[in-house]
Amino acid sequence: MWQQFFTQIQQGDVKALARCISLIENEVAGYETLLQQLPPSATPVIGITGPPGAGKSTLTDALIGCITQQGKSVAILCVDPSSPFNLGALLGDRIRMSEWYNHPNVFIRSLATRGSLGGLHPKIIEISDLLKAAPYDYIIVETVGVGQSEIEIAGLADTTIVVVVPEAGDEVQTMKAGLMEIADVFVVNKSDRPDADLFVKNLRLMMAPAFYSKEIPVQVIKTVASQKTGIEELYLAIQAHLAHPKVNDKRLWLLAEKAFYLIQNKRMADIDKADLKNKIDAGGKAFNLYKFIKDY
Repeated sequence: MWQQFFTQIQQGDVKALARCISLIENEVAGYETLLQQLPPSATPVIGITGPPGAGKSTLTDALIGCITQQGKSVAILCVDPSSPFNLGALLGDRIRMSEWYNHPNVFIRSLATRGSLGGLHPKIIEISDLLKAAPYDYIIVETVGVGQSEIEIAGLADTTIVVVVPEAGDEVQTMKAGLMEIADVFVVNKSDRPDADLFVKNLRLMMAPAFYSKEIPVQVIKTVASQKTGIEELYLAIQAHLAHPKVNDKRLWLLAEKAFYLIQNKRMADIDKADLKNKIDAGGKAFNLYKFIKDY
C-alpha cells in the first residue's frame, strides 16, 4: 500500500498526497515505512510567520499568484491554532486563498497545531518532507503567529519571512519577540499606512553591520498584500536568499534540528498527557511537580 502511495505522490496525485498527510497526522501503523522511502530533495521550504493580524494569509495568497505566474508550482501548509479547551480548530486561513482551490499548480492543506506550542503542527517536519517528494517547485508553511513561539519555524524553513506592520510597536519590541534572529527577509506589510517609511528606515538601521551580524544580508521589503504591491520584489528577495552559498550550510543545521526534534518525539512517544493528568490528580494537594518528574 505504502509503495503505491509513494509512486502516486511522485506522479503528482493530489488525492494520494492528501490521504498520506492524514495518515501521517494520525500516526497510522506503517506510516514510517512511507517516510523512510523519501529520497533527498532540494525543494525549498519558505516559512511565513509574524504576529496575528500582520496579513500573513493575504501575503501568502499574493505570493501564490506571483509563483504561478512564473509557471511554477507550489504546495501550502496553513497551520491554525487548536483550542486548549475542546482541541478544535477553525482552519480558516485558506478562506483567503479560495482563488487557488482548483488550480493545477497549487496544493493547499490546513493543519491544526493539536496542542503544539511552537506555532506549528506536531508532524510538520514529516508532512513537509512528504510534500518534497511531490513535484512542487516550492513549499510554503504559514505559522499560527502567536508571539514568541513563532521562532520554531526557523528550524524548518530554508527561507524565513517575518511579516510585521508599521504599528507593531517600537523596534525594540520586534527584537524582544526573537524575530530579528530568525528573519531571512522582513516584510513590512500594509505599508500604505502612516509612519511605514519611518518604521522601515529604523528596521534597516537596526540591521546595519555595526549592530547586527548575520552571514546572509536580511532584506526589508515593503508590501501591500491586499493590493498585490511589492510581491514581485518579495519573490526576488526569496530567490536571492535561496541562491546565497551560505544557505547550504544552513540546510545542514536544519537537518540536525529536525533529527533532534524527531529523536526527542520518538523517545517520548509512550508518555500520554491524559495519563499524566490522572497521576497528577491522584497526587492531591501534596503534589510536587519536580518530585513527580524525577520519579516518572
